[in-house]
Amino acid sequence: MNWFNKLPGFRRTPAGLERTILRLLPRIVLLGTLALTVPSLFARGYSFVAPELASATLVITVDIFGISLAVAHWTAALIVGIAAFIVMVMKGPAYVADPYPLNEADEPDQTAGRRPPD
Repeated sequence: MNWFNKLPGFRRTPAGLERTILRLLPRIVLLGTLALTVPSLFARGYSFVAPELASATLVITVDIFGISLAVAHWTAALIVGIAAFIVMVMKGPAYVADPYPLNEADEPDQTAGRRPPD
């Protein structure tokens, strides 16, 4: 039983940049998240080296900025991933929908739009 009927004569489009993006996306997310943790680690290390100059407010502020930037990075990566996936699916083979029988009349039905008699 064939669920999908491929359109005859349709040629698939070769893979392009979307495959490269989808392949690199996990690495970009991981490295970007690790890069965004560096300022927080630096602020914590700075508070151990010079505790009289660093305050808890500085560490908390850097943590909040780091978390917000990480969430923005993940959101951007998700959007780019969804777009690349859509492009990949759209470049795939074309499918034919089930046929819908049409009325082969040359003129529209004359009774259409009339109200039935009371």
